[in-house]
Amino acid sequence: MYGLFLTPKMKRQKMKHRTIWFVSLFLFFSSLGFAQKSDIYTNSLRDYNHAVELYNNRDFVAAKHLFNKLKSQFDDSSEKKANCEYYEAFCAIRLGDQNGDQMMRNFVERYPTSTKQNTAFLEVGDYYFKNANYPYALKWYKRVETRNLSIGQEEDYNFKYGYGLFAMHSYQRAKEYFQKLLTSQEYGSQAKYYYGFIAYQDDDYENANRYLSQIADDKELGDDVPYYMANIKFKTGKFQEAIEIAEPFLAKADRNQHSEISKIIGESYFNLEQYGKAIPHLKNYKGKRRRWNNTDYYMLGYAYYKQQDFENAIAYFNKIIGGNNAVAQNAYYHLAECYLETDQKTEALNAFRNASQMDYDNDIKKDAWLNYAKLSYEIGNPYKSVPDVLQEYLDTYPKSEAKDEINELLISAYITSKDYEGALQALKDKKDAGNREVYQKVALYRGIQLFNDNSLNDAKEHFEVAINEPRENSITARGIFWKAETDYLLNNFNDALVGFQQYDGMRKPDTLAENKNLGYNIAYAYFKLKDYNKAGDQFQKYLNSNPDDDARINDSYLRLGDTYFVSSNYKKAIEAYNKVIEANGIDTDYAHFQRAISYGFIGKNNTKIDDLTAFLSTYPTSTLRDDAYYELGNSYVRADNNDEALKTYDKLLKYHKRSSYVPKALLKQGLIYYNTERDNQALDKYRRVVKEFPNTDEAKQAVSNARQIYVDLGRVDEYADWVKDIDFVNVTDADLDNDMYESAEKQYLQNNRKKAIPAFRKYIERFPNGVHALQANFYLAESLFAENKLGQTEKYYSFVIDQERNEFTEQALSRLAQVYLEANQWAKAMPVLERLEEQADFPQNITFAQSNLMKGHYALEHYQQAVAYAEKVLQRSKLENRVKSDAKVIIARSAIKTGDEDKAQEAYKE
Repeated sequence: MYGLFLTPKMKRQKMKHRTIWFVSLFLFFSSLGFAQKSDIYTNSLRDYNHAVELYNNRDFVAAKHLFNKLKSQFDDSSEKKANCEYYEAFCAIRLGDQNGDQMMRNFVERYPTSTKQNTAFLEVGDYYFKNANYPYALKWYKRVETRNLSIGQEEDYNFKYGYGLFAMHSYQRAKEYFQKLLTSQEYGSQAKYYYGFIAYQDDDYENANRYLSQIADDKELGDDVPYYMANIKFKTGKFQEAIEIAEPFLAKADRNQHSEISKIIGESYFNLEQYGKAIPHLKNYKGKRRRWNNTDYYMLGYAYYKQQDFENAIAYFNKIIGGNNAVAQNAYYHLAECYLETDQKTEALNAFRNASQMDYDNDIKKDAWLNYAKLSYEIGNPYKSVPDVLQEYLDTYPKSEAKDEINELLISAYITSKDYEGALQALKDKKDAGNREVYQKVALYRGIQLFNDNSLNDAKEHFEVAINEPRENSITARGIFWKAETDYLLNNFNDALVGFQQYDGMRKPDTLAENKNLGYNIAYAYFKLKDYNKAGDQFQKYLNSNPDDDARINDSYLRLGDTYFVSSNYKKAIEAYNKVIEANGIDTDYAHFQRAISYGFIGKNNTKIDDLTAFLSTYPTSTLRDDAYYELGNSYVRADNNDEALKTYDKLLKYHKRSSYVPKALLKQGLIYYNTERDNQALDKYRRVVKEFPNTDEAKQAVSNARQIYVDLGRVDEYADWVKDIDFVNVTDADLDNDMYESAEKQYLQNNRKKAIPAFRKYIERFPNGVHALQANFYLAESLFAENKLGQTEKYYSFVIDQERNEFTEQALSRLAQVYLEANQWAKAMPVLERLEEQADFPQNITFAQSNLMKGHYALEHYQQAVAYAEKVLQRSKLENRVKSDAKVIIARSAIKTGDEDKAQEAYKE
């Protein structure tokens, strides 16, 4: 190290001696080998000094390389070797080498007595501090022995260590170091700043104020001190002092400080109730992370409210979202008052409601409740019936001064809000004539409500009350009409027809809405009673009355066509179906299909083929496409066009694999192959029927047909081997099977259910997989259903629907669904209803499935699925008013449950 401090003269002399030495060395090398060691040391010392010079000149790469090379040339105990390792490690640190830290640690461990050790700790710490690498700086500072430092060094150390901790957010530890420097001449101001800031962060406003105020005039440190001082005054409730400090500072504050200072000034004016002065400052506040919270919106809204600027107050109160605290309750209450001042009563109702549902301020809650109840009566309530609101207020505040007023409103509200059940209860004991007349009307209206809720038996009782309280003729007539509607839906078609005809013969106003579709209803009653001639006459009479209901006109032509079709009057059926097709409305595909079938019945097979071909082209999504393919194939068979018939049946098999026509089509193909002497191909079809559709009529026919082929081919043994593996065919018991089934079926066909039920049970017990097992299970279930023994039907309907789709599948699904619904077993009903929706051919079964899936999802609180099915239901044709009303109610109630108030209001309006 001493080489660093040589004078110029000493350096010239040294260079001279070096020159002489090198010349001598060159001339006498061979004879002076003993001096080699001394020469190497001299060279190393020279290189060492050069390396130090490189280090001092900040050429750390070259210095590090040279120190690394030199350290091996000095003895381990040499101070020069220790210095080489020290400088090499320091160069590595300054160069950012990953191993620099480790090299310095190695130096410290290897040379524990080195005079550079404490210097190393301090200098490495200073290096990292200077480069803002505070975690590393702290790590090295921690190892410094402070007792070896001068007073100046120790203050410098304390400040840097304290600041490092401050930068790492270790405020309490940093505070200890800054506290040591509060009286320091060098670091006192900075220490007071950081010490005061930490006190401010800790809400220690007394100490924060004490130390920050001492450096308020410091130009280097005091720029943002007024901000902290203003905030301290604000948080300690000295609002005027906060304003006096903050307002002068506002002009020179940076963007972030400007926002916070504006908040301090604004809220200070707010707390001083100087709302006009508060507003511009509150508006200038940008919020935490550039976003306002609910309190920010509330304060500005309240300031506008106090200035009677209600529009702006509304705008800011309305921005308070998701709050459930005292601020939100106050905001809702004042928002409601603003809405009242601006004559926005619906909005006021909602705001009072929200305020009344919070428990933070009981006085506000009670007053909000009263205003909410009164407004509900005045303008209505979208969330619950007005009587419920009024009654709930009375229950909540039974000693309220407004009790009598609310009681009077409650009685009036029962009727105006259509809470007819409550109205009936209130009117029950009132005997004067005026009230009895009202009682008759309310009984009718309650009956209609129950009807729309599908509580048909209860509805019928109320209609009978209206009929038996004959105060007003038109109300009596309407009671008779609605009782008939109820009987119709309860499948009491005779009673329904009598009721409709009684209503038709009564004197009543022509303006009654019930008059409009009376003929249509009478026609349907006849239709349900299978009196097709009278049904047809009534449908025609209805059509002749020039109705303005396109859906019912279309449906009347459709049913008129059906009555003609059932009566074998196919030409008139075609005319009626053509009307439906021309209108191109609901069920056009059904009409088109029926027309094609009608052509077949009047001998126009080629026209039937053309019409079915057109049907398949026109209705790509119709549920009747499998029917059409099957009928088209049959028509080709009648036309002796076997190739087209086979192709058509193949399309049915390809595109409608789950259709009930699949086994029938396979039988038809087998018969074609048999009749055209392609016996092996016929056998393939019959075998497929038996394999894929066991226990069906088609499977039985396939076995019978295959038997004939095997006999014709002389392969009876092959037939025997085949049938022995068919579990539903027991050749040895076949006669007993047929006899037992025939006996049970005979009783069933004669409607002698008492005998049919045990007979079918015996058959199923004896032949659980017999030829007639499918029919036996279905007919047994039907018999039990007719006897109202619903709980016993489940097993047998389940057997039917567990088979491949067959002619009974749809009816069994419908019946089993009814059984589960009657027992309120939604978990079992839902999958059955979903399958019925998917597989049903009859529109009424699809409607039944969808409407009950709608109710089921609602009952199970699956509100989104409930709404989805409700919307499906509303898209259905020929929808009964009751079902339509159910769907709308479900949409509304589900919307309420999911918080979609707009949708709920829209649904209730409908």
